[in-house]
Amino acid sequence: MDIQLSAQELEMINKVAAATQELGVESYLVGGFVRDKLLNRPTSDADIVTVGDGIELAKAVAAKCIPLPQVNYFKNFGTAHIHTAGFDVEFVGARKESYQRNSRKPQVSPGTLEDDQNRRDFTINAMAISLNKANYGQLVDPFNGRQHLQDKTIITPLDPDQTFSDDPLRMMRAIRFATQLNFTIEAGTLASIAKNKDRIRIISQERITDELNKIILASRPSAGFDLLYKTGLLKIIFPKMVDLAGAEFKEGIGHKDNFYHTLQVLDNISTNTNDLWLRWAAILHDIAKPATKRFEEGAGWTFHGHEVVGGRMVPRLFAQMKLPQNEKMRLVKKLVELHLRPISLSKEDITDSAIRRLLFDAGEDFEALMLLCEADITSKNKKKVQRFLDNFKLVRERCREVEEKDQIRNWQPPVDGLEIMRLFNLTPSKTVGILKDALKDAILDGEIPNTKEAALEFLNKKAKETGIL
Repeated sequence: MDIQLSAQELEMINKVAAATQELGVESYLVGGFVRDKLLNRPTSDADIVTVGDGIELAKAVAAKCIPLPQVNYFKNFGTAHIHTAGFDVEFVGARKESYQRNSRKPQVSPGTLEDDQNRRDFTINAMAISLNKANYGQLVDPFNGRQHLQDKTIITPLDPDQTFSDDPLRMMRAIRFATQLNFTIEAGTLASIAKNKDRIRIISQERITDELNKIILASRPSAGFDLLYKTGLLKIIFPKMVDLAGAEFKEGIGHKDNFYHTLQVLDNISTNTNDLWLRWAAILHDIAKPATKRFEEGAGWTFHGHEVVGGRMVPRLFAQMKLPQNEKMRLVKKLVELHLRPISLSKEDITDSAIRRLLFDAGEDFEALMLLCEADITSKNKKKVQRFLDNFKLVRERCREVEEKDQIRNWQPPVDGLEIMRLFNLTPSKTVGILKDALKDAILDGEIPNTKEAALEFLNKKAKETGIL
């Protein structure tokens, strides 16, 4: 066999080969497993195509395993799955497909290996390795996929217009594979994506976002976004990001292209974290710049308040992209809102109060915020970059000193709302909120120490001033 297999993989594949012979059918390793093995990439699952009944083959293979694994199968689709010894194997009968214009769901009928390879998205995913006795281990590569792996090229097996029209999600997959593998999309295939871009509208947002997230998690996600932008797909699937593109000049004064700045920030943060949501924060940190852009005489281009407006945009954008409406969204929103704060704290005369407020607002996400701020330095001037990095080191040091002294990062008020209601015989009301906020501000501003005794004394004084007592 022309690929390197682990002992577990070889044992499983030999079981498939034995079951294949016993049933008198043909079976082949196909798709991503073959591709990744030829690229020496790690993989933990394999796809088996049989010219026969995939469910029957899965059950025959499972019967050879100790302990006996469960066979999960989907009769309507003719597919089955088993998991054993940390290895996942999917089984499906070879098939041919035809598509309706308004749907990516194919009409399926039994087919040959050739039919099955013809329906594959790209030549690098259309290779098969025989598990049959007559030619065991032989690579079946009708579209020259192995050469395309060596050439680092993404190309469709058949006419790209037909391939992308049949299943428009393949356009996203082409860009995703090019980004993940650092491959180039063949010129005709790339032109076909631009030509067929509007077909993406029949794909569900969930499937589009799944592919987009895989691009974002690549080692250099900017490559994928650049392809999405240049093919016109990004304008359809994420128009707010395209609004960032371009530099406008007025009276000889221009601003940077905030689209390519954003891509650089995304790449920068990706060198330091694999966290999808920190990468989303990088994508969205300047998303409100188009909405807040103004030209001011004597000042040039400004984007005042873009961090606040951007924070407000995050929940709506997450909803549109079918991203989770939970703590992940709230983290991104917080980082977008706070991303300008640390640089303003790098001045020598900044007060402990301002530091305490940043620590309080960032909370346990302080380190994530600093990663975003450091990634936001995209100047080509090395001295300027170093100056900003030194400033952020100063902010980190000041924050460490204040945190050690005041323990503000995960701060809880020494007197909470329930106790305020009990102290002053109040029901839940605006007054309780006013007293809570006044106490918080007094502690963060350093007016009183962060102790219960000082808090009670402050609240009593405040209650008298406001006429509550």
